[in-house]
Amino acid sequence: MNKAIISGMGFYVPDNVVRNADLTGFMETSDEWIQERTGIKERRWIDDPQENTTSMGVKAAERAIKDAGIDKSDIDFIIFATLSPDYYFPGPGVSVQEQLGLDTIGALDVRNQCSGFVYGLSVADQYIKTGMYKNILLIGSEYHSGGLEKTTRGRSVSVIFGDGAGAAVVSASDDPDRGILSTHLHSEGKHAEELTLIGPSTSRWVDRIMSENDPLDTSYYPYMNGNFVFKHAVTRFPQVIMEALQANNKQPSDIDLLVPHQANLRISQFVQRSMKLNDDQVFNNIQKYGNTTAASIPIAIAEAIAEGKIKDGDLVCLAAFGSGFTWASALMVW
Repeated sequence: MNKAIISGMGFYVPDNVVRNADLTGFMETSDEWIQERTGIKERRWIDDPQENTTSMGVKAAERAIKDAGIDKSDIDFIIFATLSPDYYFPGPGVSVQEQLGLDTIGALDVRNQCSGFVYGLSVADQYIKTGMYKNILLIGSEYHSGGLEKTTRGRSVSVIFGDGAGAAVVSASDDPDRGILSTHLHSEGKHAEELTLIGPSTSRWVDRIMSENDPLDTSYYPYMNGNFVFKHAVTRFPQVIMEALQANNKQPSDIDLLVPHQANLRISQFVQRSMKLNDDQVFNNIQKYGNTTAASIPIAIAEAIAEGKIKDGDLVCLAAFGSGFTWASALMVW
């Protein structure tokens, strides 16, 4: 049976840097307040009207394909994870197929928000193992800034999120010493409305929102019950990481690098302490990019590789928790 490896990585973020101090121009906040609660110092927000979720994903994908050392024609399937598609439908996977000029290969859209990249990686892993595909393009891309409430009322959410994209080429390999060892996926839908965007939706469409014209209506902005999400995240992260380790007869000390979804630096630090991992075993870059949801893990992987923190033969663990609730992990030998 084939094994799935990540053969190439790439990422893209907009040029526009929005520092915490910049946010004080349109909301009551401060650099100290944001850093204390999230660890974030700055994020990237699109300011080019030509950029969107797909275009960022394409740029990240081109870099991942080049890094993999293959031609784009070698890609035989696309998986695109996002909560911020360009259109309500169709999903952005088909737009990537068109913009990269690929043959009429399949394109699958994944809607698992913060867990989207790991969910997508699990799907790619299964396709590779069964021999259905040889090179799968997996993208996580998010354009958050266009839908945030950038006011004092919305600051608890809007200061957290950034725009960006990361991409991986997942390829078949016969190397017995490398590859994805296992993936682990979970959900708990009873908490769906603790981290959600309720409308517009088929149950609360644009015409209804406009006809009501309620200035207090926040249903078309993201909502997050921050304390509730935090408490669940710091429980589920260690659980799903340990699930991956135990499935492969490993322990936390065996991890060369944990790459968590960049939700909140406080969450990552809590998980690190609870699992007794040292600083060299955990990679964080939320300080620079904020929470980029499905893009955060691939952006972090690409940066970790560039900084020499992931090397051939390393045991790498990916873990995510987010809206749904969903949470997931993947363990691999790089």
